[in-house]
Amino acid sequence: MSQAPSNPQLGLGVKLSYGVGSIAYGVAGQALSTSIITIYLNQVVGMPAGLVGAAIMLSVIIDAVIDPLIGRWSDNTRSRWGRRHPFMYASAIPVGLAFFMLWHPPAGLSNQTLFAFSLAVMVVVRLFLTAYEIPSAALTPELAPDYHARTTLLSFRQFFGIMGAAVMYVLLYLVFLRKDAAHPLGILNRAGYETWGAIAAVVMVVSILVSSLATHHLIPRLMKARDQRVGVAQAFREIASTVTNPSLMVMMLAGLASGVAGGIAATVSNYFNFYFWGLTPQTLAGLLVFLLPAGIIATLVTPAISRRLGKKRTMLLVLVTQLVSGLTPISLRLMGLMPANGTLALLVILVLDLTVWAFLSVAALVIIATMIADIVEDSAVKTGVRSEGLLFAANGLLPKITGGLGGFIGALLLEAAKFPVHAQPGTVDPVILQHLALLYLPAMGVLNAASIAVLSFYQIDEAGHTRNLALLRETGVIAETALEAAAPEMSLIDEVKV
Repeated sequence: MSQAPSNPQLGLGVKLSYGVGSIAYGVAGQALSTSIITIYLNQVVGMPAGLVGAAIMLSVIIDAVIDPLIGRWSDNTRSRWGRRHPFMYASAIPVGLAFFMLWHPPAGLSNQTLFAFSLAVMVVVRLFLTAYEIPSAALTPELAPDYHARTTLLSFRQFFGIMGAAVMYVLLYLVFLRKDAAHPLGILNRAGYETWGAIAAVVMVVSILVSSLATHHLIPRLMKARDQRVGVAQAFREIASTVTNPSLMVMMLAGLASGVAGGIAATVSNYFNFYFWGLTPQTLAGLLVFLLPAGIIATLVTPAISRRLGKKRTMLLVLVTQLVSGLTPISLRLMGLMPANGTLALLVILVLDLTVWAFLSVAALVIIATMIADIVEDSAVKTGVRSEGLLFAANGLLPKITGGLGGFIGALLLEAAKFPVHAQPGTVDPVILQHLALLYLPAMGVLNAASIAVLSFYQIDEAGHTRNLALLRETGVIAETALEAAAPEMSLIDEVKV
């Protein structure tokens, strides 16, 4: 069993600083899993869409294989900086350098060499990003053992991840890819991507270091790895017991379907933005500004909704609403029921749609993360071992693989629709755009509906979590903490008032 010192009660400053670290993951995740990198390598650099999709897919698959190894390594690391912080500190500089290189490929490379270069750099970015993200996320169950307290803590974390990525996204299109006389195509401005990539790399390094330093003083009061060495056979038995937890299996299977859908959506989203809806980079940046208030509202109210409805019911409600809202605008356009491109009415509808999407996305990420955190104690009851790192890595395993697969499928959809390379917005044949939409809609509907159906089998509720904590106290795997003994958890609104 792991040594179990008492956990501290967290102040608002620590919660904010801890959340800041997710900016790095949000920025890199947004760039690597969306059409930002696809458009850059395909439309700007000139790599065929199929090769771009293959590079994204392979980098994600390699990363997914490495994730559980890092999670397990982190769970069993003994150092004067504890189990998690050595990985967090070591990741900062390498991930920044690799992200910078991704946007500065050498000139004159053949498609095959460019593919190899891009794949290698993506793998390095994902590797060191994982070396930070999994140990950092694994701190959550220790920092907030209470069923509702961890929802509040993770609200900060997911808020900064999404909002940090959104701010960098806005800057990319509003400043660096601005459409003007010098750059009439805007989104094809290679120098803009290069400058943005350099700035984003610095932001990622700073966010990781800030978050790591903010939680450094808590190291003596966090869980420590076991003193005894574990044999290979026992290690595999523990891993098998952990990853076959019923609720974890539900989350992984639900993530399998949603991961493919997310990868498809991320790959083609900007093709819809710039070509289907006819937005300019400046207009898109203006729309993205509305992500901030939506994210703030979701961060404030999600813990309260979860407390009232329960985590599973809240998650199902969020996913069903997200599915309907996500498919509605494109479906209405195909039926001829949307305003014309360039009109104020269209922009209003897209703003409303984006605001709803942002709110639901933040809420979904918060609830998913806290549901995984609850599995930590459920698994520890069955195995006698706390494996936070392995659990968070295992949950991300299938979504990462399938997200890469979704990115590859999204690229294939572009090729199936015969989407041209170096295409200027406003010049693409409407038949091609309609074909892409007709391929996209059924794929997204079926995959997301499957994810919702599987998630309905998740088993852990508040009563079950309370029982697990009591059993773990009895067996000595955890001790009663200052946080649990404190007054009931305040809402984020109350904390901000304080």
